[in-house]
Amino acid sequence: MESLRIIDTWPVPTAAAAVVRADGTVLGTHGPTAHRFPLASVTKPLAAYAALVAYEEGAIELDEPAGPEGSTVRHLLAHTSGLAFDEHRVTAPPGNRRLYSNAGFEVLGDHTAKATGIPFPEYLRQAVLEPLAMTSTTLDGSPARDGVSTVDDLVRFAAEVQAPRLLDPRTVLEAQSVVHPGLKGVLPGYGHQNPNDWGLGFEIRDSKSPHWTGASSSPATFGHFGQSGTFLWIDPVAGAACVALTDRAFGPWAAEAWTPFTDAVLSEIAG
Repeated sequence: MESLRIIDTWPVPTAAAAVVRADGTVLGTHGPTAHRFPLASVTKPLAAYAALVAYEEGAIELDEPAGPEGSTVRHLLAHTSGLAFDEHRVTAPPGNRRLYSNAGFEVLGDHTAKATGIPFPEYLRQAVLEPLAMTSTTLDGSPARDGVSTVDDLVRFAAEVQAPRLLDPRTVLEAQSVVHPGLKGVLPGYGHQNPNDWGLGFEIRDSKSPHWTGASSSPATFGHFGQSGTFLWIDPVAGAACVALTDRAFGPWAAEAWTPFTDAVLSEIAG
C-alpha cells in the first residue's frame, strides 16, 4: 500500500505500519515490522482482551465488584470506575463520568490475577499472546502501559479482534459497543469530549472531534493510541485495521500526522 509510505515523512526516528483484513490478509506493511516498540496505552486493549478471556473462562464476571466501592470489572474496563488518571484515588462515583484511568487498569490486572491465581503478565501471555503467536510481545509491569510489541504481532491481534477465535464474537461486539452511553470526559491529548464514548478496553470514535483517527473514519471505528506515538484502529465499515508504531512520544506532530495518514489508508482500501 502506497499510503503506508507516508510514515517516512513523520518526524520520528523509527516507524512501522501495516493494514490487515479480518481474514488475516495483510494488505500492506512499511518499515521495520519486527522492531519492538513500547506500546504505552496500546497495552490496554491487550490487557482488556485477557480480562475478557478470564470472563469467558468463568474466573471473573463483568458485573462483579472490583475497584472502588460500587465499581465493577465493567466499570474498570470502560474507564467509569471513578479512579483518578494515575493515582489509586477516587474522584467520582462509579458510572458518573468517563475518567480515563491507568490506575483502573492496574486494579483490573490485580483483580484478574487474584481470581485466576496467575500473575497478570503471565495470564496475558497464556490467554492471548501465545495462542496468537505474538512471540515478540511482552508485558513487564503495568497492564495500563508497559507492553512492548511489534507491528507483526499487533497485526495478528487486529485480525483476531475482527474475526474472534479466542473469544465469542458476541463478547467482542460488546467490547466495541458503548458502555454507559452519554458520559462526558477528557480524551487524553484531545481534550473534553461530549460524549466520550468507550467500550470494554477500546475507545470508540463515534462523533468525537478532534480525534486521532481519520476524518473519513466511520463512527464505528474503535481502538487505542499510546503516548509512545503508537496506535491501533479497527474500522468495521472499511473491513480493515491499521497498526502504526513509532519511537517518539505523542505530541502535536502526531495530532497533525495521524489523521491525514488514516484518511489516505482508508481511501486506498476503498479504491
